[in-house]
Amino acid sequence: PHPIDASAPRAARPLSTSKSSGSSMGKGAPDSLALVLSFVFWYVGNVYYNIYNSGALKAAGGKNAGLTMTISTMQLGVCSAYALLMWALRFNPIKLLGLQEPEAQKVPALTTMDLLKTLPVGICSAGAHSSSVFALGGDPLFGQIVKAGEPVIAAVVNTIFYGSAPSMTKVLCLPVIVGGVGFASLKKTVTGAYGLKFDQTALVFGMIANAFAAFKGSENGKLMNAPGIKDRFAGVGNQFAVTEILSFLVSLPVMIYVEGAQWNKFCDLFMTSRALQFNLVMSGITFYLYNELATMTIKKVGPVTNSVANTAKRVIVMLVMAALPGASPLTEEQQIGAAIAIGGVMLYSLIDDLLGKKKVAAKKTN
Repeated sequence: PHPIDASAPRAARPLSTSKSSGSSMGKGAPDSLALVLSFVFWYVGNVYYNIYNSGALKAAGGKNAGLTMTISTMQLGVCSAYALLMWALRFNPIKLLGLQEPEAQKVPALTTMDLLKTLPVGICSAGAHSSSVFALGGDPLFGQIVKAGEPVIAAVVNTIFYGSAPSMTKVLCLPVIVGGVGFASLKKTVTGAYGLKFDQTALVFGMIANAFAAFKGSENGKLMNAPGIKDRFAGVGNQFAVTEILSFLVSLPVMIYVEGAQWNKFCDLFMTSRALQFNLVMSGITFYLYNELATMTIKKVGPVTNSVANTAKRVIVMLVMAALPGASPLTEEQQIGAAIAIGGVMLYSLIDDLLGKKKVAAKKTN
């Protein structure tokens, strides 16, 4: 995308009168091209977030340096600063990535009660993000495999806490996903027998991230069903911005409690390490942008396309991360396990739609 020329006359770069950055495709490139570009930059942003996140953790001393929560929180701080900047400028450039006219983005007219209702989403978002950073800091590739098992945790969470159990056909897909993650945890010993060998940090925090993500999805659904709140948010862009700011504010006290004693160490590193400065800022920005693009594109397509897109995204991220210089390649067991788990996730996402279409077709023939 081309940078915005801040010196250009205001009339040369008009803003759309639409309220939201996610409300509808704007002027410029055709909607179909804009949607394709949004998918492309969603994938690219996700890949680069993982690269910058790994770079930031490495520059901070790795998973044993005691700064992982600080890195995670400061990434959300960058997200919050970006959101506040967009509100200050009343300008959201995200649609430029789709070669379309950008839109105005004003501070949403939310009530105190609206913010309180959004707080659970912010808490879950903070937990999911921080846990993911811990998981990916332990073992980026195995962490991605574990995170592919999110539907399993979501099924449990939604059944127990929200009274929304998946269909029996979906339930039958869950052992496939669990089996894939389990197989990826195996490794041949010198005797040729299989034994469990995996990064415990990636497994534990990957599962915690999945749980927070499941709660976040359900809490977000409840939030959007509250009367009038969609209008007060005035669009997906504002909702995402508010959620990220709340996530940052929620993460701060946790960071202080867990790693507060390391704050001076972090500040010294940040002031002296160009690698930490660059990777921390860029990981925060790419995290914000790719998630906003994901939210926009998901609202533009049907559930089948969404499922395929999410599956393809995880495969692409894993392949790119494995191909990076210095990265540990996927073992044969991880390759097979990842393929099984991701295939199971895709089947879980699609099976009800596929069977539903067959039932409709069968009724028409009768």
